[in-house]
Amino acid sequence: MGLFRKKKKPKYVEEILEFEGEIPARGRQEAQKKTKEQKGPKKNIATDYCEQIKDAAKNLEETKREYKIVTDYLTDIQMIENLPEPEFAKIQETAQNVVNLNEARDAYLNKAKTISDSQFAQMEQLEAEMPEIIRRLQENESYQTVVKRDMQYLEGEREEWRYYQESLEQEEKVLRRLLFGLLGLFVVAATVIVILGTVMKFDIIMPFFAAALIAGAVGGLMVWRLQNDGMEKKKSQANINRAIVLMNKVKFKYVNVTNAVDYACEKYHVKNAYELGYLWDQYLEAVKEREKYQRTNDDLEYFNDKLIRQLKRYKLYDAKIWIHQARALLEPKEMVEVKHELLVRRQKLRGGIEHQVADMRNVRKEIESLVKGRPGGSREIKEILDSLDEICGIG
Repeated sequence: MGLFRKKKKPKYVEEILEFEGEIPARGRQEAQKKTKEQKGPKKNIATDYCEQIKDAAKNLEETKREYKIVTDYLTDIQMIENLPEPEFAKIQETAQNVVNLNEARDAYLNKAKTISDSQFAQMEQLEAEMPEIIRRLQENESYQTVVKRDMQYLEGEREEWRYYQESLEQEEKVLRRLLFGLLGLFVVAATVIVILGTVMKFDIIMPFFAAALIAGAVGGLMVWRLQNDGMEKKKSQANINRAIVLMNKVKFKYVNVTNAVDYACEKYHVKNAYELGYLWDQYLEAVKEREKYQRTNDDLEYFNDKLIRQLKRYKLYDAKIWIHQARALLEPKEMVEVKHELLVRRQKLRGGIEHQVADMRNVRKEIESLVKGRPGGSREIKEILDSLDEICGIG
């Protein structure tokens, strides 16, 4: 059953037939209505092909423009290589300066920083005061060391007197015990003498006197020692008190100078005066390097302009590009590489041009084949293709 049904024609065929006047009025109206419902305003196939070729022609024009630029660069190289030796030597001298200055500038840019930008800015802000700040911090650290040593000495002296005082107190305790022991011994001895004198019927005066003399001498010595220890204890306490007073004074100075040192270190983000001095030296070195870098930039700008002026005398297409490839003017190997790169680019561009032209010709032939052999087609084909030739610039 389906074999006898009328098959629906593809869209593009209906559009072509409509353009050629082969669709009846009613069919044309239905086709137009259907087209409007599905995709809005209608564009005929010739317009579509024309827009395609216009885009292709635009791309072709850009490719040709790039091809001409590459060719002009190759022409510039040829002109440079054909320059007389004396003139080329002058250009090479300038190019050598450009290369050397570029290397010096790159060395500065690639050099590792020894001082951060924030530290540099701080040093720059306090540049006039920084030597005095460093000197004052060094003096404060030296004074801090002296004060700390004095404080340690006084502390040691205090502990020494305290230890001496404790030894005197211990000696007093021992002497008192010995004194009581001596007194007891004397009593015992006196008792023994009296008993023996009574029993043995001898004179006890001399033995008693001897015992009393010995006990008095030993006891007096102990009493004198106790009195001396008491005086030494008072002297020790006085020295301890004096050491404590001096320690308090020194500690007050130490706290003040330590606060000053800590504040300076915190303010300048360093650990000590040595590190601050090191940063200052690095800042001075960085200033010299920046000044050198600025002079290098000025010299580089001068020689870049000079090289451009020298090359412009020979009417080159682009003289400025040689400041970026000055080494090629000095080393034949570099020039060969530049030339090779340009030749490869031009070859790719030439292939692209040929491919684009071939595509445009194929599109043109496709238009001819679509409407070939239809009534009135020759005149319409000629009008379409003439219009396309005028817009796209191909034959």
